[in-house]
Amino acid sequence: MPKTNPMKRIGILSDTHGTFDETLMNFFREVDEIWHAGDIGSIELADRIAAFKPLKAVSGNIDGGMTRRVYPQFLSFECEGVRVLMTHIGGYPRRYDPRAVAKIQSVRPKLFISGHSHILKVAYDPVYDLLAVNPGAAGEFGFHKVRTAVRLVIDGAEMRDMEVGEWPRK
Repeated sequence: MPKTNPMKRIGILSDTHGTFDETLMNFFREVDEIWHAGDIGSIELADRIAAFKPLKAVSGNIDGGMTRRVYPQFLSFECEGVRVLMTHIGGYPRRYDPRAVAKIQSVRPKLFISGHSHILKVAYDPVYDLLAVNPGAAGEFGFHKVRTAVRLVIDGAEMRDMEVGEWPRK
């Protein structure tokens, strides 16, 4: 009997800097997994998110020793039919961080997720044939004026139904 790929609803966020509040929980209530692209804020916050939904995460430049020991700088995995590469400081198509370019070239992801900029940006990269997603900053700290996060569906090799959440900072 052939294996069927069930679809997965994914929540993507970055730069929480210690914030995972009711706003984010409501936005991610219907997702199957949460993927965090770094600057979590603390291992305790990562544990809170993981208690809410299964968590895949990378550490960011503000994350301390314990968070860095638990969550790597780069994480590559497969979700349904999609190879994913996630890091905190990754850059954008044609402006990737050099470490990210090396990983992109070796892993060959279809979905590349990074954070750090606090600016939401989604772009197709024709050079590496991937979708680059930076969910912006979901936390209250930083220069951004609007908190953002992303949801999408991965159904086999198809990524679809992307939604952006935007909320004013307090």
